[in-house]
Amino acid sequence: MTASTPKEKKPRADALRNRERILEEAKKAFTNEGGHISLDEVARQAGVGPGTLYRHFPTREALLESVYRAEVQSLAEEERRLTQELPADKALREWMLLFVDYIATKKIIATALNSIVGGATTELFESSGKQIKAAIQTLVSRAVESGDIRADVEPLDLLRALVGVANVASAPDWQQSAKRLVDILLLGSRPSNR
Repeated sequence: MTASTPKEKKPRADALRNRERILEEAKKAFTNEGGHISLDEVARQAGVGPGTLYRHFPTREALLESVYRAEVQSLAEEERRLTQELPADKALREWMLLFVDYIATKKIIATALNSIVGGATTELFESSGKQIKAAIQTLVSRAVESGDIRADVEPLDLLRALVGVANVASAPDWQQSAKRLVDILLLGSRPSNR
């Protein structure tokens, strides 16, 4: 007789909803309060018990990692949406603004994003970094093909500059300043004949 391997259970719909709600509330809490917020408080804000939170995310690190992955996935999805809906130069600009806003407002993972741009060593940052780098590579390639930016513009250089742009987030009018800085980056990336 051979032993049968149990089938992996598909999560129930309510469990999936709870997980998504926990992730959404954790994202808000980490953004507003920082990574030190009590996980019991995150559970309360999500409308679930602590046991439910810990079933999905056994540790703070597991929750932080899941929030981080979801946010990076969102950036990748936005690249695909913008690529389909906007001309190359506008898609690149909009994604750059999303990236700046993301890094500036996500205090708990800004360090992680800096690590990605600088060359992180962990699997999490490597895989997330690949998604972010692929997104900007696609956008830059389209902009080069359309003649909106020069062929010598390096996508990773733009990411590094965007991390710097996000440092203005402490100023009262930081979003307007960030838009101007992104526009300056793009203006400096244009071919001389444009």
